[in-house]
Amino acid sequence: MKKTPNELHTGIAAKIGEKLGYGVIAQTFAQDELVITVKPAELNKVMTALRDDAEFMFEQLVDITATDYPAKADRFEVVYSLLSIRLNARIRVKVITDEDTPVASVVPQFSSAIWLEREVWDMYGIVFEGNDDLRRILTDYGFEGHPLRKDFPLTGYVEMRYDETEKRVVYEPVTLQQDFRVFDNLSPWEAMTTVQLPGDEKATTQKIGPKNYRQKGAE
Repeated sequence: MKKTPNELHTGIAAKIGEKLGYGVIAQTFAQDELVITVKPAELNKVMTALRDDAEFMFEQLVDITATDYPAKADRFEVVYSLLSIRLNARIRVKVITDEDTPVASVVPQFSSAIWLEREVWDMYGIVFEGNDDLRRILTDYGFEGHPLRKDFPLTGYVEMRYDETEKRVVYEPVTLQQDFRVFDNLSPWEAMTTVQLPGDEKATTQKIGPKNYRQKGAE
């Protein structure tokens, strides 16, 4: 009998607890997906086991990203998304680090990580020990700072573009409003429609966006 997604992930979680308990700090479920937090010192060992163990076979590294919590001493969570075609399941692996401590590169386990780690370094400034090719990949080579950090200033920087009229690359000042950093994560369509959508019940009037948007039935 085919297992439901919940049964599948619960079974994987039990096996991870049994086999990888030496390196796993915590296990949770988020949006029907198993999330494990790993000790930084055991990252390579755990990733190798998740890839090679016949009960897991998470052979594809889908993505590496990060989240920034600047109020915390260990402000960064590095998040690895893995896919097991054999199990038809996904798992997220998290490692927590501070602003100065490098994270072990997983290039020895997944060769594609060399590009993904470059992106995380470019955007967040997280160093991956063992990756010898940490160069800018999304920003310009002369760019200063790491733009996805929560404390990255929104003014005082420049953007580059190719100007067809001048036939050259030009640099122009960038100014972004702080309002664009205000998200409540309740509705992706906020301010995009006048139709009341699930998740938009939190306010009668928009804090940002078009000011003529009001909830259905609001006075």
